[in-house]
Amino acid sequence: MNWSDGHVPNAAGAIKQNFDVVGDALADNFVDKLELGASFAVCIDGELVVDIRGGHADKAKEQPWTEDTIACIYSSGKAVLSLLIAHAVSNGSLSYDAPVADYWPEFAQAGKEEITVAQMLSHQAGLCAIAEEMPPETWLDWGAITDRLAAMAPLWEPGTANGYHPQTFGYLAGELLRRVSGKSVGEMLRDLNASDDLQIFCGMKEAEIARAAYMPKPPKAPDLGELNEFTRLAFLSKWASAARVSRDEWMAAEIPASNMHGDARSLTRILHPFVNGGQWNGDPVLTEEAIKGALQERIRGDDLVLPFNLSWSAGLMRNINGHFGPNENAYGHAGFGGSMVVIDPQNRLTAAYVMNKMSPHLVGDPRGVRLVNAVYDCL
Repeated sequence: MNWSDGHVPNAAGAIKQNFDVVGDALADNFVDKLELGASFAVCIDGELVVDIRGGHADKAKEQPWTEDTIACIYSSGKAVLSLLIAHAVSNGSLSYDAPVADYWPEFAQAGKEEITVAQMLSHQAGLCAIAEEMPPETWLDWGAITDRLAAMAPLWEPGTANGYHPQTFGYLAGELLRRVSGKSVGEMLRDLNASDDLQIFCGMKEAEIARAAYMPKPPKAPDLGELNEFTRLAFLSKWASAARVSRDEWMAAEIPASNMHGDARSLTRILHPFVNGGQWNGDPVLTEEAIKGALQERIRGDDLVLPFNLSWSAGLMRNINGHFGPNENAYGHAGFGGSMVVIDPQNRLTAAYVMNKMSPHLVGDPRGVRLVNAVYDCL
């Protein structure tokens, strides 16, 4: 049925019968003045049961958030990278257990020759940041960053601890994909967009930039906990992320771990093969072995970069902290400012929350958790 709510400006979309409380939860976010614009979607066993949106895409509240609106999902894009890697494992191009250097020979420098694909994807490689100072605009130069990562010595012994790789994860996974496919992450997503009616971009053209929602920055900085050398390098150094570039230059670049743009429906659908037996529109796209390899726990412990005890699979957070709803057997990823995705094989469910009013929560933003909890109330 069509969804509308008097508390949500420009409310639109559809909700399957019996999921009404999910629409109420989004309305509550607006009533509590927590949103500017947002979209939320849920897919269960191949069926899109929630696809709703509302609010505004601009600061002046003149442009409605529509079906064509996209927003930056920041680190929620790492879940998409995990899916792209699983595709490559399924077609035999990659193995989770193989050394990264088997596919990217230059990566074997400085003691990294034994780091496996799975270790890299579970934040164990010790490459959480670029250690040597560089101009912050270097992040827009793919070759310069991947050359630095290939030559760099790990910041800790690989395989001994997990330390979140906020920016470098995208270049590591993206270069691995480029080496085996000949395509960049952005090119791979464009192929999927064209064939599967999705809206997920990494490296946007002018017309796509024009559709991107304005993103008000958080009212305060995230709580990074007790700072250490890894946290400072990854988040607080002058070159920790792209700077001294325009908004359009940043959006046009491919920075896969932090500047993917999309909508909730597309995120929900692209990740669904993880929970639906590897199926996409009735066709097998992921093998059972690849799904198992993507989802199995690779490491658990106090993170060296983030202030949490985390359990990592090959690119996804396992839901041991309740950041992704009530099912501890689910998986997910969160993005800076509040976006999140949920992957629940037990209930054959994927969900995604995309918004443009950013909060200081690193993970477990209460707005997204409220929506996900409402979904589980309906099951």
